[in-house]
Amino acid sequence: MSGHHTRLSWCTQKRCITKDLNANVKDWLFDAGSLTARLINNCDELFSVKVLSVKSATPTPDEIKALKLKPRSQAIIREVLLLCGSQPVVYARTIIPLSSMRGPLRGIVKLGNKSLGEVLFADKKMQRKPMEITSLQATHKYHRWTGGLKKEAIWGRRSVFILKNEEILVSEFFLPNLFG
Repeated sequence: MSGHHTRLSWCTQKRCITKDLNANVKDWLFDAGSLTARLINNCDELFSVKVLSVKSATPTPDEIKALKLKPRSQAIIREVLLLCGSQPVVYARTIIPLSSMRGPLRGIVKLGNKSLGEVLFADKKMQRKPMEITSLQATHKYHRWTGGLKKEAIWGRRSVFILKNEEILVSEFFLPNLFG
């Protein structure tokens, strides 16, 4: 995925106008804790991770900008669905610069069905840069992970995490099943 078909407008929590946003959505969107831990605590059924893909590719222009990478840089891109039982509740996309793969983060690409959140929040030295949010319209390419059943906007957030002096970008989109 690259180019104009995947561009999103991201803004900081303070700069985005979210007064019309449902309080439940806002609560999930701006929670700075571990999303994995919160999902495990809130799922009525078993929480799991379904890996959609892990591959070397060029991140989108806004992802390259967020990580301050050179244009057309390659990265490992991991896309997963977080599920409560069989219901997908979050689509997550992680960008791991190739430079990070030579260092202490090289094992992240081999997580398989393990949650990245477990790794990130287990390290007490992990830092998280300010969160950014976006609204994903039904016409956007990422929207297909909703199953195409609902046409409302999907809210998402992203953060750059610093772990072992390396940066990775994690984007999470909250699917309607989470609130239904």
